[in-house]
Amino acid sequence: MDEKELRRYSRVVVDGVEQAPSRAMLRAVGFEEEDFARPQVGIASTWSMITPCNMHINDLAQLAAKGADAAGGKAVIFNTMTVSDGIAMGTPGMGYSLVSREIIADSIHATSTTRSSPKVTSSFLTATWRPPARLPR
Repeated sequence: MDEKELRRYSRVVVDGVEQAPSRAMLRAVGFEEEDFARPQVGIASTWSMITPCNMHINDLAQLAAKGADAAGGKAVIFNTMTVSDGIAMGTPGMGYSLVSREIIADSIHATSTTRSSPKVTSSFLTATWRPPARLPR
């Protein structure tokens, strides 16, 4: 696969004068000039202190990032939500157990497609305005 094909998604975000703001944001999180010529590899992490099942995930994400970087890519680790069925059992939150799979998949897709922090901030604000879940027991 040629270099242009390997960067088919990355170049949309970082190539050209019009993407200078994107490059500036990425420089602020540690990108070096040579990183913009490498294909970006998104690594979704569900690390969280909510459940012991996910306490080690950040270590795995870091290892995956090292592998992506060593293979010539530029790793970009980002987080997504996690749900603990063990904690949610017996509560209305258990109603989110199955649907959380779709929510997690959607959040990974949205993050890898947009990478927009203003949307993250507004999403947090939207969530705080929502009434508590009223799920059947």
